[in-house]
Amino acid sequence: MKLGIVDMELASANYVVRLDTLAKATGVDPNKYRFGLRQEAFSIPALDEDAVTLGATAAARVLERAGQEGIRTLIFATESGVDQSKSAGMFVHSLLGLSTAVRVIETKQACYAGTAALQLALGLVSRNPSERVLVVASDIARYAVASAGEPTQGAGAVAMIIGADPALLEIEPVSGIWSAHIDDFWRPNDLSTPLVDGERSMDAYLGAFTGAWEDYRARGGFELAEIDFFVHHQPFTKMAIKGHRRLVEHTGKNVEESRVEPSLNYTPYLGNCYTASLYIGLLSLLHFKRELSGKRIGCYSYGSGAEGEFFTGVVQPGYERFLHPNIAAQEIAGRTELSFEEYRDLHVAHERGSAVNYSNSRKTRAPYRFVGLCDGARVYADSTLPIVTGTWNVHEGH
Repeated sequence: MKLGIVDMELASANYVVRLDTLAKATGVDPNKYRFGLRQEAFSIPALDEDAVTLGATAAARVLERAGQEGIRTLIFATESGVDQSKSAGMFVHSLLGLSTAVRVIETKQACYAGTAALQLALGLVSRNPSERVLVVASDIARYAVASAGEPTQGAGAVAMIIGADPALLEIEPVSGIWSAHIDDFWRPNDLSTPLVDGERSMDAYLGAFTGAWEDYRARGGFELAEIDFFVHHQPFTKMAIKGHRRLVEHTGKNVEESRVEPSLNYTPYLGNCYTASLYIGLLSLLHFKRELSGKRIGCYSYGSGAEGEFFTGVVQPGYERFLHPNIAAQEIAGRTELSFEEYRDLHVAHERGSAVNYSNSRKTRAPYRFVGLCDGARVYADSTLPIVTGTWNVHEGH
């Protein structure tokens, strides 16, 4: 029985900051970003957007195509959680109008959580092949201004339906895992931006890669020569190339970087999307490389702290019929560009402090929006409609 990805789609945020704009304003050579990171821009959310609205938008797109039938579980993977108790998936469940007969959970392990959700979903489907699982990986990478991470910010989400007889990608059963406690990247509860040891994080990424690869091979995984293309976690685009070079060096095999390049078309313009990053790379490969039927794809997922996993999937015959690259193109082209001053003002505005009541004016063009807080409770709505919650009225501009 084949198990894997039935359908998948992405979503991003309302605004974009071009790195040329950031470089000019901060006196940095733009080539440092263009060639050092291989980044061109990053998405940034409006005040009425967050991980929930991005994830709900991506999920609505796949459900519109595939329907809700058989979905018994929603797993929301994020490191941009909106509540310390309630799963962000509960808000998505409500926005999408899913059945009450759906279990909802949230997974967290930095950027790796999307793959953890995928593997959990595969286990559920293997137990009951008539069921499907909705996996949503959604994140907003936000770093302190003037920090080394500032040009690698980003925002995006990928939603996937996991089931039997997948139309897009069969996930093969063997995977390799490597985990160790490493303080390379973390965000305490009282901070809105993470703490990062950049050099240590790169070393952890690469070490977890070779460790996961060795575990994969020890468990009977395919040789490099049997893998046609690769998708690696992309905190910034150049990192995926660095990872591939380390794998080549580690194995002593000559595997061309052309097998990685098709997966690197979206991250330069969306920025770091944490849990969604690997799957945005997978969509890039599926959208930009033709004739992939029967091809085996090697996927490396990494999450700081640190955990890595290497697994493979086989592209299914007729997969092209289930792809919609026009949506990704519209997401990237449709964002509103911010000036440096507008961007920095918005960055500050996202610092909400300890407020328990506020409302956001409508800015997003997406189907869902974060309306604000009412006595500390988060309120979401269809972005085209005003909402009334108790005695608290929220309308455009208030």
